[in-house]
Amino acid sequence: MTEISEAVSPKAISKKIMLVEDDPFISDIYHIKLTEVGYAVSLASNGLEAMKKLEEGEVPDLMLLDIVMPYMDGRDVLKKLRENPVWQTIPVILLTNISEKQQVEEAFEYNVKDYLIKSHFTPSEVIEKIQSVFTKIEEENGSGTEAGVTEGTAILENEK
Repeated sequence: MTEISEAVSPKAISKKIMLVEDDPFISDIYHIKLTEVGYAVSLASNGLEAMKKLEEGEVPDLMLLDIVMPYMDGRDVLKKLRENPVWQTIPVILLTNISEKQQVEEAFEYNVKDYLIKSHFTPSEVIEKIQSVFTKIEEENGSGTEAGVTEGTAILENEK
C-alpha cells in the first residue's frame, strides 16, 4: 500500500468530487483529506441534496456515495444517475457500511467503479482508490468499459 503524501496529487488537479454522506464527522474527515491532495469537493448530506446540485449543473468528475441516508438513499441516487444521459457516466464509488451480497450485486448492476466498506479503509486508502479510478478512466480513454472493483468483488467471491 502506498502512502498518500500531503502534497497535491497531479491526478487531483482540476478534478471535482461530490461527497454524498450524512454523517458530519465522516464528511468532514473526507472533505479535509480530499482537499489536502488537491481535489475540489462538493458536499451533500443526503441524496436529495446531491440530486439538487446535479440539477443545478454541478456535475462532478466522480461521486463518493453512501448508501444509507435520510430523504433519498444511495441506491435511489444511483438509479437516477443511470437514467439521466447527462449523469449516467459519472463514476461512482460507494463508501458504505453495508456488506450484504445482494446490495453489492445490485450496485454492480449500476456500474459502480468500486464498493468500499467504510470500516475497512482509511481515508488515505479511499483516496488511493479514487486515484486508481481516475487512472483507469484515463487509460480506457473514454472506452466506457468498467474500471476494476475491489471490495465488492471480494464480498461476492467469498459468498461462492
